Amino acid sequence: MQTTGQNTTAQPPQASRPTPGLWLKAPPELQAERLDSLSPAELIRILQDPKSTDFEKAKSCQRLAVAGTPEAVPALAAHLTDEHLGVYARFGLQPINHPSVDDALRNALSRAKGGPLVGIINSIRYRRDTKAVSALAKLLSSDDPPVAQAAAWALGTISGPGSAKALQDGLSKTKGPVRMAVAGAGLTCAEGLLAQGERSLALSLYGVLSGADIPKPVRLAAMRGTIAAEISLSRPR
Repeated sequence: MQTTGQNTTAQPPQASRPTPGLWLKAPPELQAERLDSLSPAELIRILQDPKSTDFEKAKSCQRLAVAGTPEAVPALAAHLTDEHLGVYARFGLQPINHPSVDDALRNALSRAKGGPLVGIINSIRYRRDTKAVSALAKLLSSDDPPVAQAAAWALGTISGPGSAKALQDGLSKTKGPVRMAVAGAGLTCAEGLLAQGERSLALSLYGVLSGADIPKPVRLAAMRGTIAAEISLSRPR
């Protein structure tokens, strides 16, 4: 048989190419641009509307982090305990400089659990809400270790006499990773006490954290903290 020299192997048909950029366009319900120009009042209505999608609510929370006012607090707070939207609600709430935010976060402590509760505690820590100290102290005994650890670190960051007492009491009531978090948070608390002018209380807490039953890394850090406080040029003479 005579050959032509051409490759006669069948080739698969080439798929048609989509129009450039067409496949990148999100459907209308996932287009965030339409939310960017909405007023805070309109964003609040989206959060309050049960027909709004989770995407619309999440983007509204993000926008309210920039454009939010105290009027947005109730709408944002309503989603604090939500497993999916809680993180967005906290993102929207944290920058709002108003005491109603702290009230909302404290009130949510008794209604949340698991991940949302840890997130709420972290927001309280971020805002350093001293009124939350007693509630956080109770959470040190939570049977959910991440919750107890988050409460310990929040107390350490907030600092102050109330936090110092809660953490010192927690050392005798906790164990394992939670106790390690309580001890570590104690160091943070002592540093905060020094910054607040509570030198004697800070040294007392450092003394507790220098005890033989305290995890070694914390014990050594507490000793260094004590020495640094004692040789500081700003210490009372």
